[in-house]
Amino acid sequence: MTTPLRIGFIPLVDAAALIVAVDKGFAATEGLDVTLVREVSWSNVRDKLNIGLFDAAHLLAPVAIASSLGLGHVKVPIAAPFNLGLNGNAITVSPALHAALMAELDGDRFDPMATARALARVVAKRRTSGEGPLTFGMTFPFSTHNYQLRFWMAAGGVDPDEDVQLVVLPPPYMADSLANGHVDAFCVGAPWNSIAVDLGIGHILHFSSDILQSAVEKVLAVRQTWAEKHPEIVAALVRAHLRASEFIEDRANRPEVAQILAQPERIGVDASVIQRTLDGRLKISPDGTMRESDRYLLVGREVAARPAPAQAAWLYAQMVRWGQTPFRPEALQAAMAVFRPDLHDAAAGRPTGAAGAVGAFSGPPFDPSDVPGHLSAFKIGRWKP
Repeated sequence: MTTPLRIGFIPLVDAAALIVAVDKGFAATEGLDVTLVREVSWSNVRDKLNIGLFDAAHLLAPVAIASSLGLGHVKVPIAAPFNLGLNGNAITVSPALHAALMAELDGDRFDPMATARALARVVAKRRTSGEGPLTFGMTFPFSTHNYQLRFWMAAGGVDPDEDVQLVVLPPPYMADSLANGHVDAFCVGAPWNSIAVDLGIGHILHFSSDILQSAVEKVLAVRQTWAEKHPEIVAALVRAHLRASEFIEDRANRPEVAQILAQPERIGVDASVIQRTLDGRLKISPDGTMRESDRYLLVGREVAARPAPAQAAWLYAQMVRWGQTPFRPEALQAAMAVFRPDLHDAAAGRPTGAAGAVGAFSGPPFDPSDVPGHLSAFKIGRWKP
């Protein structure tokens, strides 16, 4: 007997474990008959999960927290027993903005502090000349993309709420928006940064791993009440995804994985772009310049799949820093409780260790037990003690 499930996803490479779990039969082996539903926007995925049209979802980690706290929408507590990916985003800029930044750069172009300070100089010159603010696209207000852009800009002295404009765009629309001049830059997950580069309309400025060494990106999310009612199904989902993540991290399987993800009903882009993403070897400029990083996207290695409540605390701290919610100790605890290493470990049959610290390029090390103290170290933000 099999259990039918509907799971929503956005066409991104960090949905790989979910897609591979289904398409390679790992979910079926666990007695799960999964129908994957491709969506365009994160609000669609969130809403369909919250009202029960989806049993589970590929979800932005901050959205799982915001839903549980009732921020920006109705309050629906979420449980996240599995990380679908760490890192995997990038900041891509138009050729014009790239040229402006390089002209102002003082230091290594891969140093986010050097580029953030260059951005501050570009912003100042535009203001002096009477030009309008630069526009940056990101995928959702409660998203790692939003927080990574803000963290990077603010470190260089750019106030993301005063000095530039941030707009929400669905991931598949990012490249078109850059090509049409609707945005000057964007932060999004793979493969959409690479698509912009391949089209000759963008330069990848930074991998998100330049900004945060180890940052949870997407989670496999279920409603908390559903998880409590169906613990055996949650465990089966985690086991299927563990097998999928191990399969993906075996480099010998990468060509097959890329072909699976490239299918039109999955991500629908060229398999070579997907394989470059999985291998952490990306073309960053239209002239063919390549850059490699073993931290670009972590699916299963380095304990990436195990939820870490400290990561949830960091995301909650960003919500506080940027005025999305006031700091409340009980809300911090509720945010950390969304990430469920206990469910992960129970399904795996063993504790599997803990993922590394966030490792931001600027500011003090993050201490989940002192969020106000941590935020006090930053000059730019909307939070006041």
